[in-house]
Amino acid sequence: MRMDLDRAAEHEPREIPDEPYDAAVLAPVIERGDEHYLLFTKRADHLGEHPGQMSFPGGGRESVDESIRATALREANEEIGLVPDEADVIGQLDDIRTITEYAVTPFVARVPDRTYVADEREVAEIAVLPLSGLLDPENYEYERREHPHYGDIVIHYFHVDGYTVWGATGRIVVDLLELTTDWRAPERVDRDIA
Repeated sequence: MRMDLDRAAEHEPREIPDEPYDAAVLAPVIERGDEHYLLFTKRADHLGEHPGQMSFPGGGRESVDESIRATALREANEEIGLVPDEADVIGQLDDIRTITEYAVTPFVARVPDRTYVADEREVAEIAVLPLSGLLDPENYEYERREHPHYGDIVIHYFHVDGYTVWGATGRIVVDLLELTTDWRAPERVDRDIA
């Protein structure tokens, strides 16, 4: 299975200008044969925020970053050893808000199919998951929660090859899949947590 990456290139992203913090992530797309895969990192267990969670390479914007795109590329270099020139940045998805007051800007990039090296200070593991697994409705769950600050929120879960992608990364995956494939998040609610 493949994504139509031209749709990501043509997308006009919505930006969020009013959060106190900015961050960026890179959604790395790998081509193997005739299928696309997405590269994720599993955050180190000792990290203060979101330990053990699956994420895309990324992090907070720093003063050395010339742009929010530069943030995504710098973080991918630090976390998985992706050289910025190796990344063919295709497009930008809509910003998302996090409960930690960040506006996160996701970038989509083609990257080489090679071995990447995790920076053990931040990354416990690198996982390359097939698009077919992410699109399989049997691997998807939807949960609705009441958040004290943001009200009614939806949490998407993707269970693929023993990994669970959820939270902010799950929202980015939903945006990416809905933009570049014919997949739509099922509207069923698997859990409703008050």
